[in-house]
Amino acid sequence: MLTKTENDLLCRVEGDAPMGGIMRRHWLPACLSEQLNEPDGDPVRVRLLGESLVAFRDSEGRVGVIDEMCPHRKASLFYARNEECGLRCLYHGWKFDVNGNCVDMSSEPAESTLREKVKIKSYPVHEQAGFVWVWMGPAAEMTEFEAPVFQPTPETKIAIAKIVIDCNWAQILEGAIDSAHSSSLHSSDMVPAPVAGAQATNENWLRPSTDKAPRLFVDRTAFGLRYSAIRRPIKDAATKDYVRTTLFIAPYTVQIPSNNMYNIAILHVPMSDTRTAFHFIAWGDAATTPDVATWRNFLHAQVGVDVDKAFEKTRTYDNNYLQDRKSMKLGNFTGIPGIPNQDIAMWETIGPIADRGDEILGASDLAIVEFRRQMVEAAQTFAAGGAAIGAHKGRVTQSKLHSFEGVVPKGYDWRTLGCSDEELAFNARAAAQSTAAE
Repeated sequence: MLTKTENDLLCRVEGDAPMGGIMRRHWLPACLSEQLNEPDGDPVRVRLLGESLVAFRDSEGRVGVIDEMCPHRKASLFYARNEECGLRCLYHGWKFDVNGNCVDMSSEPAESTLREKVKIKSYPVHEQAGFVWVWMGPAAEMTEFEAPVFQPTPETKIAIAKIVIDCNWAQILEGAIDSAHSSSLHSSDMVPAPVAGAQATNENWLRPSTDKAPRLFVDRTAFGLRYSAIRRPIKDAATKDYVRTTLFIAPYTVQIPSNNMYNIAILHVPMSDTRTAFHFIAWGDAATTPDVATWRNFLHAQVGVDVDKAFEKTRTYDNNYLQDRKSMKLGNFTGIPGIPNQDIAMWETIGPIADRGDEILGASDLAIVEFRRQMVEAAQTFAAGGAAIGAHKGRVTQSKLHSFEGVVPKGYDWRTLGCSDEELAFNARAAAQSTAAE
């Protein structure tokens, strides 16, 4: 349980909220590169940390993310003409380039020097791994862009599904680190089977366990959390365990266990206190990772079918998420197609911001409890003038982090499963320093 003050520290990101300050010390995905698919194409609305912005690709292919409102009379630049390397406001013709410079004022006298004094808010941009990323923090603290966990090499194949969700980022991320819920909520899509490890088909994901009550173990790390969910396997349960380790990479990324075809990462990007851009990402070898269309079809997150071109969802609270009770009677557990859509129905019905003051938590909530504790402490530290969690130097490179899943002999050290040599070396140094300090 959290007090209201603690819950606000965890959830609030707008204005001068400490959690928003933490987010601003990291590169944030503003939109998908595919949303800006051509020079002088349609501008795209972007909402991040409570700020209304607009993204566009100019005539030379450069991307800008600037304030949505023209500084003149505050009309929206979403409707602007994207032409000749800038957005031209429809109201009076003021024009701004990707860096926020005013490059033309057609409504002002030719001799006016006002244009030289006007600059709109703009953010540094980096385009990589299927996203347009922005730095919203202080310029003096801007870090060099680091490849995300889902792009360990430049050749990595990446498929992204995106859905805008009407609730707070933290309750969505808690779903990603909640291993126990998948055995119920996703039981029609994550199916027990006598396989050696997790496998992906065109219809579902297979798991080598029927155990619905995993034992959980959690460790804090330099990047966030690593936790393990340990289940009885279908085969050799007396001598082996089925282990799934999940990584929370502060402040908004989760890497869940892979399958035999591809890896999976999830980004939970706060648009505001009560809206979140959710990205479900498959990545890996080009031969086995699905293409974007196949991935979105599998998740029931297709543009023009399940979401519109702004990634606003078709299934909503008002239409009961198009739940099919007839299919439930025929054996489908939820009557809602698509793993993320099943989750969304749960996350949104919790409320715009979850009230964590009167929950009844169990043993299966261990990772969630630790996530809350860690991030509330992180917000308190930041508010007191400390560093933002996950933004310090000397931590493990994101692209060297790995989750794990598999059937292993009893007696293993779960903390080492899936760890790269870099992470193991980092952990050994940290342990030695801790021992020396004692």
